[in-house]
Amino acid sequence: MFCKRSRGTRHSETPRRSGFSFIEVMVVVVIIGMLAGAVAMTVTDYMVAAKVNRAKSDLATIIDAVDAYYLLNNRYPTNDEGLAVLKLKNRKDPWGNEYEYNSPGQEGPYEVYTLGEDGRDGGEGINADIYSWQMDGDEEGES
Repeated sequence: MFCKRSRGTRHSETPRRSGFSFIEVMVVVVIIGMLAGAVAMTVTDYMVAAKVNRAKSDLATIIDAVDAYYLLNNRYPTNDEGLAVLKLKNRKDPWGNEYEYNSPGQEGPYEVYTLGEDGRDGGEGINADIYSWQMDGDEEGES
């Protein structure tokens, strides 16, 4: 009788496992973490820019309201009246602080401003003060 040998079958081979090793999984986790960190930093930068842009937009709206007040009353609001006399829906900046008003202002008959995220004079970046007279193309109070 002939003895049949099966081809390609060895009894000494260990069975091959499928899946990923711990090191491979850790490399993937580290790469994903680095990508998430880069995305988070970019999103944070956009959030900062969005808040600054909203503050500038709010200031432009307030400037229009102050100018409209002047046209109706032939005077600007006093410091005592402030922005409350304008009956604005929102008098808070993107960081939750009240917009400030001075009459007369440093560069004209009035100024409207925010002190930035920190709510204190001076600062840089997100903490920088934004004044109505600093905004490009907005020359308030020229009536």
